[in-house]
Amino acid sequence: MKIACLLDSMFEDSEFKKPAEAFRQAGHQVTVIGLERGKELKGYRGSVTASAEKSIDEVRPDDYDALFIPGGYSPDHLRLNSKVVSFTKSFFDSDKPVFAICHGPQLLITARVVKGRTLTAWPTIQDDLRQVGAKVVDQEVAVDGNLVTARKPDDIPAFNRESLKILEKVPIASR
Repeated sequence: MKIACLLDSMFEDSEFKKPAEAFRQAGHQVTVIGLERGKELKGYRGSVTASAEKSIDEVRPDDYDALFIPGGYSPDHLRLNSKVVSFTKSFFDSDKPVFAICHGPQLLITARVVKGRTLTAWPTIQDDLRQVGAKVVDQEVAVDGNLVTARKPDDIPAFNRESLKILEKVPIASR
């Protein structure tokens, strides 16, 4: 399956690296999509860098089977771009899998796709989610249909496990 990973600088290093590695090890293709193709993106802990393989201007949601949004400051930067927000919303409109960890749900809030959904996130984002009508649970991972969310780096094993389960359920004709 093709997974779009929305990423900008100052992402949480482990929240990008570990899930991306797990997706790739399971045979999925992960494409890093940023605001500018070729831009070097650095994690805020300084241990991971990535390059934007494509820009948001070059991609269409129909080209991907799932969406992955790592945390850190990246989602807050990305949600300022209307094309990123529309791209994100389209995955919900098509009921495609979406995986967001830590601050990742900030982008979901801006896309206005969380009302009535069950999510978890970093503690400060949990309050934001409640204010826009999401049902918030403070646990390592929350699964609501094709949406998987987690709170922090410690939750990555559960996040990866549940995300991979969702990918296994996608009908073969869609792969």
